Amino acid sequence: MNSELVVDVQASEISIALLEDKRLVELNHEGREEQFAVGNLYLGRVKKLMPGLNAAFVDVGYEKDAFLHYLDLGSNFSTLNQFTTQVLSDRKKVPLVQKTKLLPEIEKNGSINEVLKPGQDILVQIAKEPISTKGPRLTAEISIAGRFLVLIPFADKVSVSQKIKTEEERVRLRQLIQSIKPKGFGVIVRTVAEEKKVAELDNELKILLKRWEDAVAKTQQSKGVTLILEELGRTVGIIRDLFNTNFKHIHINDVGVFNEVRDYIELIAPERKDIVKLYKDETPIFDSFGITKQIKSAFGKTVSFKSGAYLIIEHTEALHVIDVNSGNRSKAGNGQEENALDVNLAAADEIARQLRLRDMGGIIVVDFIDMHESENRQKLYERMREVMSNDRAKHNILPLSKFGLMQMTRQRVRPVTHIDIEETCPTCFGTGRTKPSILFTDQLENKIDFLVNKLDVKEFTLHLHPYVDAYVSKGLFSSTKKQWRQKFGKGCKVISSQKLGFLQYKFYDKKGTEINLQEEIEKFS
Repeated sequence: MNSELVVDVQASEISIALLEDKRLVELNHEGREEQFAVGNLYLGRVKKLMPGLNAAFVDVGYEKDAFLHYLDLGSNFSTLNQFTTQVLSDRKKVPLVQKTKLLPEIEKNGSINEVLKPGQDILVQIAKEPISTKGPRLTAEISIAGRFLVLIPFADKVSVSQKIKTEEERVRLRQLIQSIKPKGFGVIVRTVAEEKKVAELDNELKILLKRWEDAVAKTQQSKGVTLILEELGRTVGIIRDLFNTNFKHIHINDVGVFNEVRDYIELIAPERKDIVKLYKDETPIFDSFGITKQIKSAFGKTVSFKSGAYLIIEHTEALHVIDVNSGNRSKAGNGQEENALDVNLAAADEIARQLRLRDMGGIIVVDFIDMHESENRQKLYERMREVMSNDRAKHNILPLSKFGLMQMTRQRVRPVTHIDIEETCPTCFGTGRTKPSILFTDQLENKIDFLVNKLDVKEFTLHLHPYVDAYVSKGLFSSTKKQWRQKFGKGCKVISSQKLGFLQYKFYDKKGTEINLQEEIEKFS
């Protein structure tokens, strides 16, 4: 399997697409002004205790207070709390975890009132981003993730991923980490650490320890609620979690992000730094790699997947429901049971892709086409488990119920990705009436004239639907596009964009920021 990462950096957001054998399987959007919250470490302040929920609401700088349950405090919370108090009380001397005395673990079935009080400052980490009307979910079990290792302060245990198959390798890694880790720190060895040399693991351990020390130093200087340790940017974070020998290319259309990612790859795998490519073509990067078309076909309530079969995906506050339909699909010579199995197996492949693509989490119920033979039901269950094995999110799948329903849970740490693929008519806005389309290029020329001669914008890019771009490019020497460049200067560039609806257009300045001509025209009118 060949994996590629395509990063589209725009003025307002960064979009990251993961392709497996040219097929879109993951899509992430991150606002440029937003911060990647999951994994961020905060010095928070307890606002309110909720004994009935055995939880507390903590101020970490969000509009809504974050939620911290007693069970998420962690068994070593007393030690963490003691350490935090020491850091905040002495602004000159930084205490060391290695010399911190481990206090007794808190009771498993204790009460939030026994360990927290309003106004108390505590170190917490974002476990889940705000979802729907809920604020962030917190944990006090601090962990700092790297590519091979996860560092856990105030623990002394070394855990090795169960996905590492051989007992011999697990023992080797456990003994190796025990010999190099400092006292007072626990370590989780991730699956990708398999067969790695001590130098690589020791180097990463030192990097993680440095990040922890920087966080402690920042805590010491903080006054009130503060972001203490920021998780890596979404792009680098995804690469850290996904990067393996299957990665062939990472394409990025921005110099700054390109350098950031290349530096990170050079740090973790110097011999593979050349797989990071800077995309310089004028065609939008997602259009060039066929991602825009895949987005338009993969999102929405109805998703077609094989020979007329399709899924219907519904979302509610409590769960996600997926209905499998065979549509007009039929196979001569095969019975109903065989056809149902064939459609269900193909549906399992597409459902696994959709869960990753939309980052659907929580409870998911799938209504497959009814099958009567237990052997076929078992085949479907095994296929679902197999295709979900590549999913990074924790999940649990139950066999088909007697009603033909498959229930599963999938870890939810951020809101489900929703993209509206229906296009509102940009010329009539739903009224059904519009100006003559033959005059569209004349209207565009007037807009360009206003942009160049009124606003004095000499360098800009006009994005058009591919059909309209083909029309204005028609003619080798006398195309409309060439006439515009002769009339308004060589700074006028026209390119096609599959994101746009028919007769829709957008202007961008040389920095890639959209120019809203409607607002500008109103200023001059």
